[in-house]
Amino acid sequence: MALELSEIRQQITQLDRNLLKLLSERHRLAFDVARSKEITQKALRDTEREQQILKELIQFAENENYQLEPQYITSIFQKIIEDSVLTQQVYLQNRLNEQRSQNLHIAFLGKRGSYSNLAARNYVARYQKQFIELGCQSFEQVFEKVKNAEADVGILPLENTTSGAINEVYDLLQHTDLSLVGELAYPIKHCVLVNDATNLSQIDTLYSHPQVIQQCSQFIHSLDRVHIEYCESSSHAMQLVSSLNKPNIAALGNEDGGKLYGLSVLKTNIANQENNITRFIVVSREAHEVSPQIHTKTLLLMTTPQQAGSLADALFIFKKYQINMTKLESRPIYGKPWEEMFYLEIEANIHHPNTQDALEELKNHSNYLKILGCYPSEIVKPVNI
Repeated sequence: MALELSEIRQQITQLDRNLLKLLSERHRLAFDVARSKEITQKALRDTEREQQILKELIQFAENENYQLEPQYITSIFQKIIEDSVLTQQVYLQNRLNEQRSQNLHIAFLGKRGSYSNLAARNYVARYQKQFIELGCQSFEQVFEKVKNAEADVGILPLENTTSGAINEVYDLLQHTDLSLVGELAYPIKHCVLVNDATNLSQIDTLYSHPQVIQQCSQFIHSLDRVHIEYCESSSHAMQLVSSLNKPNIAALGNEDGGKLYGLSVLKTNIANQENNITRFIVVSREAHEVSPQIHTKTLLLMTTPQQAGSLADALFIFKKYQINMTKLESRPIYGKPWEEMFYLEIEANIHHPNTQDALEELKNHSNYLKILGCYPSEIVKPVNI
C-alpha cells in the first residue's frame, strides 16, 4: 500500500534532521583534528587524503548499492571538507592571534543587503557571532573607518570573474598603511528586483552599482530603450526603487537584499557569466600572524626600473624559489605618465625563510617594494578525483 504524501514528507523531515545531527558531529570533530595538528604541526590540508576519502566513499556507495551518482557524492563531501578546512583554519588563527573584541565593528560598501554586506557577514560569522555593521558610501570611506579605529576590519571587493579587477580598490591600496589580513570568495547572483507585479517590457529605468551594470551588460543590451541610473551600491539601488514605488523601474541586485526592502524578483540569472564570483579582501590596522600550517597568500606592491626585461627578471625570482604567483595586476602611477606599479600575489608566508630570501633578492630588482599583507585564504579549492 502506497504511503500518503504527508507520511512521506514526515519521513524526509526526520531523515533531514538526522543528517543535520551527523553533520554537526562531524563539524565538532574538525576542532579535535585542529588540536591534534596544533601539537604535531602537520599541514592543515592533506589533499592526497581528501582524494582518498572521496574515492573510498564512492566505492563504498557502489558496494552497498546506494544508487548515488559519484558526482553527487563528490559535490556533497567537497562542501563538507571545505567546512572542515575552514573550521580548523579559524581555530589555529584564533589561537595564534589575540582574541577579537566582543563587539567587532566591520565596515563595508553600501547598506544592509549589499553584496559587500553579505560577504562581510559570511567572513565575520566564522570568527565571532556578535558584530556591528558599518555601511559606507564609498570604498575610500571603508579604508577611513578602519584607519580611524571606527571599524576593526573592512571588507572590500578586489576582483570579479565577470568584470575583472576593481581598479578603485587597487588604487586605494597604493596609499594605505592598513594590512590585508584575509580573503574570501562570495558567489554573486544578480536578479531584477521590482516593487509590484510587472513585466520587463514596462521597465525603462534600471538602478544599480556600476560593477553590477557591467556584469549584467548582455542582459541590459537585450532590453529596449532602458535608462541606467548608477548608485553608490546595489543596496542603495534597492532602497531607492523601494521608496519610489513605480512600476517602470527596477534594481539589479541580490534576492536576499531585495527582501530586506520589500522587493520581489522579476528575473534571475542575468549576469554575463553563470559562475559569477567576487573575491573580497579584509583589511585591518594591524597585521595578523598566520600559522605556517595554513594555506597563505601575500600581496606585494612593486615598481621596477624602466628598462627592457626588468619585470621579467623580477618575476623569475619566484620561479627560482619555487613560489607560485597567482596574480599580477598593473596600475598607473599618479604623477608619472606611462609608468606602472605592479601588484603581485604569491602563495607564500612572509615568515618562511624561503620567502624572506626571495623578497630580499627581489629588492635588488625593484625600485620600490611594499608588503601589503600576509593572510590566510578562505578560498578552499576542491580536490578532484
